[in-house]
Amino acid sequence: MTLRTDTTAALYADVAVAQSEWKLPSINAGVIRDGALVWTASRGQFASANGGQPGPDVQYRIGSITKTMTAVLVMQCRDDGLLSLNDAIGKHLPGVAFGDRTIRQLLAHSGGMNAEPVGPWWERNPGVSFDALASAMDDSHAAGPADQRHHYSNLGYGLLGEIVSRLRNASWFDLVSERILAPLEMRRTAYFPAAPAAQGFSVHPFSGRLAEEPAYDAGAMAPAGQLWSTIEDLARYASFWIDPSLEVLARDTVEEMAAPSAGDPGEALAASYGLGLRLCADDPHLFVGHTGSMPGFLAGLFVDRVRRIGAVTLANATYGKCASVPMDLLRTLTAYEPVLPPEWLPELELSQGEELLGHWYWGNSPLTISVSAGLLQLSGALTSRFSPVGADLYRGRDGYFAGEKLRVIREGGRISHLDLATFTLTQTPYGR
Repeated sequence: MTLRTDTTAALYADVAVAQSEWKLPSINAGVIRDGALVWTASRGQFASANGGQPGPDVQYRIGSITKTMTAVLVMQCRDDGLLSLNDAIGKHLPGVAFGDRTIRQLLAHSGGMNAEPVGPWWERNPGVSFDALASAMDDSHAAGPADQRHHYSNLGYGLLGEIVSRLRNASWFDLVSERILAPLEMRRTAYFPAAPAAQGFSVHPFSGRLAEEPAYDAGAMAPAGQLWSTIEDLARYASFWIDPSLEVLARDTVEEMAAPSAGDPGEALAASYGLGLRLCADDPHLFVGHTGSMPGFLAGLFVDRVRRIGAVTLANATYGKCASVPMDLLRTLTAYEPVLPPEWLPELELSQGEELLGHWYWGNSPLTISVSAGLLQLSGALTSRFSPVGADLYRGRDGYFAGEKLRVIREGGRISHLDLATFTLTQTPYGR
């Protein structure tokens, strides 16, 4: 699991360049491969005002990475039947402004809500109660109509945190602790910092000197950006997005969260947003995760779920390159040590579908059905994988026919043709 010396040197160069060019008082980084933290590094001598050293167990504020945990709590409620993603938020928060927006829209930042709560900038002022937050809300502050575009809304996640709290009859952070942090053994992730913890700084643009930034309790806005964590804990969390723990979320639910739900028209091909997760294309790969910032702190967590790699970063600066460094680290990692494809192994006999293996035709277009990782693989002009759901009945797992049904049609006990969502597949061209 260890990385080569030339790989670690190149990774450290990425961190060193970010720290130097962007004037970061300190930065920590970690790389994950196949569920394990295989490399960490730190740069900078000012985790605290008196020159405290950074390190993988030093807490930093993670900002909006907190939102991914709020989203996990929402999806847990959905999976437990406590809500529907298509519920209007007014169903769970009666009388609240924007009550016609749906939970799905708030998760994906597609509800057209204003980005920030009305009043003093919440990140730099003591937080307020939910009642105070809600009383200041007004539909007239909408940034636009729902479902028109991705428009990031911190306010929306304050509402989502209140919804899960009411549904579970527990505080938002108690739910984070019990339903996410404990199962994933994230023992150094907390609501308030616990030593060793970094001091947040901003850097004067001309003098280059440090100014301490405040770190208030965000109150009702805590679900949008309150938490503190470490590189070691975030590595465990990143590994969860690669190999989901059923104790937290089912794999299918994670797949749902990591699918595009909303995008900015100007960046739709390069970046989009799922249900609580940022999606960044790195053709032909996809990075999934989130960035974070609060006064004095920056953070980034991204994984490539297919290649089973990830990276995390934490810095104590208000502005600078940190949140995107994980993607730089992943590019460097794979440039020096390409991810190997899975080792091929002989397939086991199928419990159902062996008689479908071989050549098929859609009109005159040739197709084949073979076995791939225990599933039926349709290849050619039409591609999808299928798994059995009943006698002579299969459902598409991915590709064009994801969710569609493939039926085996028999005449006199023999296969006549396959009916695939109205596509007729025969064993000879045009049935001849």
